Amino acid sequence: MRALFLMFIVVPVIEMFLLIKVGGIIGALPTIGLVLLTAVIGSWLLRKEGISTLARANHKMQSGQLPAKEMAEGIAIAVGGALLLTPGFVTDFIGFSCLIPGIRRPIMAMMMKRMVAAGGTVYMQGQSQSFNHQTGPFDANASPLDRDDHDHDVIEGDFRREK
Repeated sequence: MRALFLMFIVVPVIEMFLLIKVGGIIGALPTIGLVLLTAVIGSWLLRKEGISTLARANHKMQSGQLPAKEMAEGIAIAVGGALLLTPGFVTDFIGFSCLIPGIRRPIMAMMMKRMVAAGGTVYMQGQSQSFNHQTGPFDANASPLDRDDHDHDVIEGDFRREK
């Protein structure tokens, strides 16, 4: 609830404040030009990074790997592009942070670590692993079939229910 409040109320107020302040210092037309310039640069960077990420994802899929990292980066790139098209300096800063690989990748790595620490499931190369910060590497509510117990033999096969 707080995140929505910040996103829809506080951020636009901060953006308006900064636009008015910058406009007072450099003038209205240069401020508008700066906002348009960041949108143009952001569009170019969005296209470049989007194509690059898509190419890496296709390469991984062709080699039989799950492009999980590329999918997460694709979401960050889309969010960054949307933020850069939104007029304002705060959204431009966040948008460029999502689009520049040297900044985006460490941020994505940190977010993935936090998600795992908070509890969640990480999917890698067709396998899943549940994590929970209280119970260790397994979710206490998970089905025993979801767990990777190495103490038991697993017999693969098909079954059907007969009435």
